[in-house]
Amino acid sequence: MVLNGLNAVITGASQGLGAEIAAHFVEAGASVMLCARDEAAVRTFCKSLTAKARPGQKVLAMRCDVGNLQSCDALIAESLKHFPGIDVLVNNAGVQGPMGALEDLNWDEWVSTVQTNLMGTVALCRAVLPGMKSRRHGKIINLSGGGATNPMPRMTAYAASKAAVVRFTESLALEAREFGIDVNSMAPGALATRMLEQVLMAGPEKVGPAYYKKMQDFMAKGGMPIDAGAKCCVWLASSASDGITGKLVAAQWDPYEVFPEHAAELDGDIYTLRRIVPRDRGKDWGND
Repeated sequence: MVLNGLNAVITGASQGLGAEIAAHFVEAGASVMLCARDEAAVRTFCKSLTAKARPGQKVLAMRCDVGNLQSCDALIAESLKHFPGIDVLVNNAGVQGPMGALEDLNWDEWVSTVQTNLMGTVALCRAVLPGMKSRRHGKIINLSGGGATNPMPRMTAYAASKAAVVRFTESLALEAREFGIDVNSMAPGALATRMLEQVLMAGPEKVGPAYYKKMQDFMAKGGMPIDAGAKCCVWLASSASDGITGKLVAAQWDPYEVFPEHAAELDGDIYTLRRIVPRDRGKDWGND
């Protein structure tokens, strides 16, 4: 019950990782507002999750397209009709976007991917910040992806938007730190969900043979455990992570539960995006 009494908004929560995060949040005691573009799906999942809630917990749902500013504002306004405040925001909603050589991609689809993955994340952060600042406490968790830390040829919209989400997270963390608001990114790893299925459906000619084979192997093995990302989000939303901010946490690999023991060492560029110079790789030339 580490989230007992907290109120959270979770986007993209009708299926996959978003639904798993929502289930873990309810199990941990939080009240939740779930949203997705598919209203029927998110309301159906909300009903199943309500049956698992304890007395006093609220499990709510509504349609929201995070790529639309008015829809984002409506989500937060509706949430505040039911909650005295929003303690946690989980920006999970995202899309894979168009796949293929850049010059062959539909421009509107490319822009729409950035609109959803980046601008939707920014819009919802912008909407919850005034309330969090007034209470001088809050937790924001932005979902990252492989595109944030590795080049992803033929998936340029996804890669660019996810890298931007991480640098936005790091910047907002410094901006909001004085108000007791922790802002972090979480990378769940390659999950055997709808987005991975979309990559495989696109085929090697669209995403490249090497990446296609890698994703085939991930799917054959069942992908990364989906609950690892959900558990990491619970930890980032809880008081156990107070003061840990501006970090990119890989749910499957990073020992995040011991981060508080190393808080002074984390107050820098550890677990962040950074530029690698020759001397970082043992070379004797380049920057001193």
